[in-house]
Amino acid sequence: MPDHTDQLEHLDRIARTMDRAVRLPVVGVRVGWDSILGLIPGIGDALTLGPAGYIVWKAHRMGTPGALKVRMLGNIGIDALIGSIPLVGDLFDIGWKANTRNVALLQRHFEVQPGSSPRAAVTHS
Repeated sequence: MPDHTDQLEHLDRIARTMDRAVRLPVVGVRVGWDSILGLIPGIGDALTLGPAGYIVWKAHRMGTPGALKVRMLGNIGIDALIGSIPLVGDLFDIGWKANTRNVALLQRHFEVQPGSSPRAAVTHS
């Protein structure tokens, strides 16, 4: 089985940018471009689908099974559906972090596969 460490690190950087790039002062919660763009009515949530879709596409190219991709698409669907509700969706986005969830699914998948390389040290703070 190929070593996907570099690809997983690349996808984690994308997830970090989209979900947890900046710590909000006072409350200490981390947000990323997904939450920020989601504040723009209509177009914001649509723009965030690009990086989310890219992560799933890369998962496909890495040879992940269909069931895993369905779970990943479900995370994106939940994010898009609830994220489209004004204010409630914006607050939900801060906690859901679909991109981070999807990269974590990929990391776990490649950790437990026989013959796969050990997981790269990836931070989720």
